[in-house]
Amino acid sequence: MTYTEETTLFPCEGESLVGILAKPATPADKGVVVIVGGPQYRAGSHRQFVLLSRALAAAGYAVFRFDYRGMGDSSGAQRNFESVSSDVGAAIDQLQRGVPTVQRVVLWGLCDGASAALLYCHEKQDPRVTGLCLLNPWVRSEASLAKTQVKHYYTQRLRQKEFWLKLLSGKVALSALSGFVHKVRQSSGRAKPLPTNQTFQQRMAEAWHRFPGRILLILSGDDYTAKEFADHSQTDIAWKNYQDHPRLNRVEIAGVDHTFSSAASRKLAEDATLSMLQDQ
Repeated sequence: MTYTEETTLFPCEGESLVGILAKPATPADKGVVVIVGGPQYRAGSHRQFVLLSRALAAAGYAVFRFDYRGMGDSSGAQRNFESVSSDVGAAIDQLQRGVPTVQRVVLWGLCDGASAALLYCHEKQDPRVTGLCLLNPWVRSEASLAKTQVKHYYTQRLRQKEFWLKLLSGKVALSALSGFVHKVRQSSGRAKPLPTNQTFQQRMAEAWHRFPGRILLILSGDDYTAKEFADHSQTDIAWKNYQDHPRLNRVEIAGVDHTFSSAASRKLAEDATLSMLQDQ
């Protein structure tokens, strides 16, 4: 299917945001808003979001990718993923202005873009959002990072003959050993009292559990952010039974890095997204 691309300016709380709309000749009633992980702009690493948008538009789905306030070509003060819900809402508005036939919207986000998608749903409960495509969601904390490093890095190192040979020969620095001990203490320390205000991870989990639409979760097999999410969601009480969401499709892609940098891995992510759009 043929499509066009157009640059647009749109407002958000007194600032001017820049977006790119990929518009099919005959668009479906579902559209996609790409939420960029940061800090980066609307093209994405190795033009990932450009290529994704064009692939989806060629299949008949309008796609809107944009810069947050303070990023790329958009005006305003720079902000992080926890404070972009207004930007996401403004992007959905602009997508529907550009393609009035779009009635249902899927939010697509990588890393903290995925986190921002869930935080938007938590804050706004927007009925227009009927689907989420979440790739390697960001749930980073000091404790979760330590657990991931101990489980997936240090444990592997302890099983390697090379490590013990270096240790016995004195080639492993004392600082490296003390770092390992510190990570173990962080990962196995006593649980802290729950804060009065919810953490962003808890708000993400709450949005996940109550989201009524379809969720596509894509995890890269060769990515610590993905491993951290998998470990955190299996052990944190707020995420308990997250895999039982009635409309969840979890896809794990072995050997793929964080940003799906190869053409083959990018195609796998595109195909999974298209399948979700077609089944929704």
